[in-house]
Amino acid sequence: MPHFLINNKIKLSGFVDGNPVATFIIDADHQVVCWNKACEVLTGITAERVVGTKDHWRAFYATERPTMADLILDSAGETDIQYFYQDKFRPSVLIDGACEAEDFFADFGEKGRWLHFTAAPITDDENKVVGAIETLQDITERRLAEAALRDKEAFVSQVVESNSVPTMVIDSEHRITHWNRACEALTGLPADSVRFSRDHWHPSFTDARPFLADLVLDGAIEADFHRFYRGNLRKSTLVDGAFEAEEFVEGADGVGKWLFFTASALRSRDGAVIGAIETMQDVTERRMAEESLRESEERYRQLSLTDSLTQLSNARQFHLALEQEMERCARYRRPLTLLIVDVDDFKQVNDTWGHAEGNRVLQTLACIIQSCLRHTDSAYRYGGEEFAVLMPETDAAAGVMFGERLRLCFTDNPPTLSGGTVLNVSISIGVTEYSPGDDAHSLFCRADDGMYQAKRLGKNRVVVVEPPSGP
Repeated sequence: MPHFLINNKIKLSGFVDGNPVATFIIDADHQVVCWNKACEVLTGITAERVVGTKDHWRAFYATERPTMADLILDSAGETDIQYFYQDKFRPSVLIDGACEAEDFFADFGEKGRWLHFTAAPITDDENKVVGAIETLQDITERRLAEAALRDKEAFVSQVVESNSVPTMVIDSEHRITHWNRACEALTGLPADSVRFSRDHWHPSFTDARPFLADLVLDGAIEADFHRFYRGNLRKSTLVDGAFEAEEFVEGADGVGKWLFFTASALRSRDGAVIGAIETMQDVTERRMAEESLRESEERYRQLSLTDSLTQLSNARQFHLALEQEMERCARYRRPLTLLIVDVDDFKQVNDTWGHAEGNRVLQTLACIIQSCLRHTDSAYRYGGEEFAVLMPETDAAAGVMFGERLRLCFTDNPPTLSGGTVLNVSISIGVTEYSPGDDAHSLFCRADDGMYQAKRLGKNRVVVVEPPSGP
């Protein structure tokens, strides 16, 4: 713990514990040094469990990720903060270097909670960041109240002609009585052309079908909905008897769009159904944005697991896959073989030809490894000029055969440098098979040792290392 925090821990603890706002402090090593009573009440986690650990994330997230305080402590830039909080954060106008955000924590509590949190750096007398402090306020009730108010106001204003949401009203005979300007803009049909008609289906659908309001009016919505709609129907959580759905519709002009429908019955004072009201919102841009976001997240996930130079999986993915494959083969008692592949005299290649040409060598080897894999195998750039190959359902003998084929293929297809020079380089390969009792470290070390033995024996060869015999 930094000297500054050691000398001030008692003072900070006293101040923070007396603070009615949930507050915690982490030191320069991201360890929790203060976790006040308000934080205990808010999270249900006692200070005894979390102080001295780096487990403060467990109070808020199902999987490990940095809190705002961790990002502030690491002097994370706007791009890094935005990765975790998107556009929900903003720099604090009150505290220099601090950030604040509001977000919904789905895994926090039984039903999720809205929190407002502010994180700021803690500096010593030399203005060096030695920790970070984060305050958290439960704003769930405020958020729910705001949402309810907005929804109530929207519901009341649906029948108002100036409503910005496309809105129509039908009477008990399914005739249109209201068709506001927003509806005109959405459908291209003026109100005068549809008022008192029953043709309200045709602005959005190429085939005649009832609108959601028609189904609500007839009282058979859940039974008949799926006859006419492909989307998902759900009951509104705001208006009793109301329903909502989202549907892709292709208009008469051939242009498709996503529409969000909400419909509810209109009742007289004695409760009799006298009509129905429906809103229609074009959510095409939102749907496209959501799809783009999903694609972006998938690309980002792939980038985080892929080596950018060789396009093979990276070391992080290797460790994950190794643990999974070892667990599987231990459970089902199936063989698993690991190969470690290293380019011989790679330093000399870099020293002679430069790192750019060395990269060409690695890319050539990566392509050859990829071409030799079976669909069950997987390859990784473990680090530098070192590669790993996992071969499930494969014993060491088959692994050696694969290694020999790989070695010969690399020899027969040497890398060509940018100037056209063909570079004769070789690879050394270590092979070992999983043995009961192995962990990831022991299995990797045996294969790695085989690779180094191959180098000591003259390079350009495959060496298998058998598991140690039992006691």
